Amino acid sequence: MMQHQLSIEARFRPEILERILRVVRHRGFQVRTMNMAATNNADSINIEMTIVSQRSIDLLSAQLSKLLDVVCVEIHQQASQKFTHGQLVESI
Repeated sequence: MMQHQLSIEARFRPEILERILRVVRHRGFQVRTMNMAATNNADSINIEMTIVSQRSIDLLSAQLSKLLDVVCVEIHQQASQKFTHGQLVESI
C-alpha cells in the first residue's frame, strides 16, 4: 500500500470535517493519522492527514478539491509501504 501525507486548508464550517472524511472513505482510502487546527483568524482550518491506499492519490486530491469549502489540497509525501493487518512490515 502507498502512504500519503496531505495538507488541507478549508473554510471552517461545522460539517466540513465530516465531508472530507466521507470523501476519503468513499474513494477507498484509510486514515492513519489526522490533526486539525484552526487558523489565527478562526475562519479557516488546517487538516494534516496520513492516509493509505493502493489507489492513486491524485484521485483523492481532485475529489477533495471539488468540495465547496476546501481552499487547497497539498500532497507532501509519497512512500511505498507494506502494511499487514494494520502493522508496517516494509518501507520501500
